[in-house]
Amino acid sequence: MQSFLKEFKEFAFKGNAIDMAVGVVFGTAFNQIVSSLVNDIIMPPLGVLIGGVDFKNLQLVLVPIRKDAFGETIPEVAIHYGLFINAIVQFFIICLSVFIAIEFVNKMLAIRLSRRDQ
Repeated sequence: MQSFLKEFKEFAFKGNAIDMAVGVVFGTAFNQIVSSLVNDIIMPPLGVLIGGVDFKNLQLVLVPIRKDAFGETIPEVAIHYGLFINAIVQFFIICLSVFIAIEFVNKMLAIRLSRRDQ
């Protein structure tokens, strides 16, 4: 058991594990920024351009709101395809951001390597 704990301690406090944890935290924060960018900045003007549509409210109602025998409200059942469109736009923005970041890092590494070779 002691060797297991020792191995776990070595793994958990290696630079790679800590770097990965920091990356997850930054990724989570970046996801919130991209969500806000899509939902609050990109989608509203896009909705206006295509006729005043609010993508968050686009849905296909399968079963409308109804009351049961005791007067309790049963919520509607719907496919929220507008939220899916928002998720697709978010995905592409994240992909574009990662692509740009990787291209930047690759260019910086190429410059560094070319200077080192001189």
